[in-house]
Amino acid sequence: MTASDAGGRPPGDPVERGFPHLETVRASVSALYKRLSWDTMRLFDGSVVPSDVAFSDSDELYSGVQRVARVMVHHFRLPDARMIVNFREMDHAASVELAAGPEYFIELNTRFRRHRRDIGAALAHEVMHVCLHRLGLAFRDTRENEILTDTATTYLGAGWLLLDAFRQDQVSSQKLGYLTPEEYGYVLAKRAALFGEDPSIWFTSPQAYEAYVEGRALARADEEQPPLTAAGWVGRRRYARDRRSALARPDAVPVASDKVGYAFESHSPLHVTFPCPTCHQRIRVPVQGRVRARCGLCRTVLECDT
Repeated sequence: MTASDAGGRPPGDPVERGFPHLETVRASVSALYKRLSWDTMRLFDGSVVPSDVAFSDSDELYSGVQRVARVMVHHFRLPDARMIVNFREMDHAASVELAAGPEYFIELNTRFRRHRRDIGAALAHEVMHVCLHRLGLAFRDTRENEILTDTATTYLGAGWLLLDAFRQDQVSSQKLGYLTPEEYGYVLAKRAALFGEDPSIWFTSPQAYEAYVEGRALARADEEQPPLTAAGWVGRRRYARDRRSALARPDAVPVASDKVGYAFESHSPLHVTFPCPTCHQRIRVPVQGRVRARCGLCRTVLECDT
């Protein structure tokens, strides 16, 4: 079985922007928590640092590639996995053979012979394919599975490399992976909030930093949605209106909105469900004013005003 690719985009091709895959990204974060558990997720509290994947033109190519591959194997806790890396001409950035192991064969596009600074990013994506394969974690759709791979790589501490590989100038552009730059920024910001990191200090690409800022704004907005007490005035007013409607029609179809995320359930007493801003699993609490809720999946404690 072959899993590919790191999603390389030829120079000059337009780069997709914004948040077109946000639903799948959020589902990917939830799937990670469900498969790995909160305790295992906490083991990834440290990201890959630039010095671990530094690769200059003066380094011997194959020994340097193997060194970076070992960094990724160690970071993602695959102690018995051996990565054998080669180069060949291909349309995409990289691919990996997902066999039974313990040896896995990774192929990198020959352009990485000249652009060594992004080898760490490409290897991070391919080694994550191996991790997810071993975990038995996959989505049915191939493209969604690649989005899962990028999201997992980023949330578990190596995806800042993928975002930093995003560079643009007046005549060319480059991006690795299937997430947009802003979606990488969103997942990085989620990770940063969880572990108290600041990944922006590692960026060498100004475009990567700008995308991170946009993604971070959306990640923070997740934490400011009703019924969370951090919600803004507009959101609180809308929530109060929807709550009145739900209370007036307890036997009717539940009031729900895809845009706002929360939904009321017609039970006695009335309940509201909403996505956890950390792991996106839905949480259900009674509508009774101030409530403290704890997510059973990621253990985040949430202050709510229902």
